[in-house]
Amino acid sequence: MRVKAIYQPDQTTICERPLFLVPVSAGFPSPAEDYIEGNLDLSTYLIKHPAATFFVKVSGSSMIDAGIHDGDILIVDRSLKPVNKKVVIAVVNGELTVRRIRVTKDKVVLISENKDYKPLQVEEEMDFEVWGVVTNVIHPL
Repeated sequence: MRVKAIYQPDQTTICERPLFLVPVSAGFPSPAEDYIEGNLDLSTYLIKHPAATFFVKVSGSSMIDAGIHDGDILIVDRSLKPVNKKVVIAVVNGELTVRRIRVTKDKVVLISENKDYKPLQVEEEMDFEVWGVVTNVIHPL
């Protein structure tokens, strides 16, 4: 899965929406206005380190089994350490990609979450850098 575009979060705007703290029924609807807890700004909920956060739009299907689809927006935090099994945005030989990282004592492997794609073992001669850890995925239902 490739990175299609990179965006920075706009921290100058606030978009607070009502937050309901009542279970949502999948059956018969019930009035919920009495259960409004307050307002929620998704930026404060989804972005823990604003100065270190960016968004990317993805292209491809290599991470489909991780719930990342073509056209999704990923929230990426550069301040987080890319530890074993985290989904990361990495640069491999000049190309941005999203993969799950596997770190062992002597090697780093980038794993796709789609059986049609092979793992990519990072070799010493490769130009490789992790740009950040994916913290959230935004996609339509």
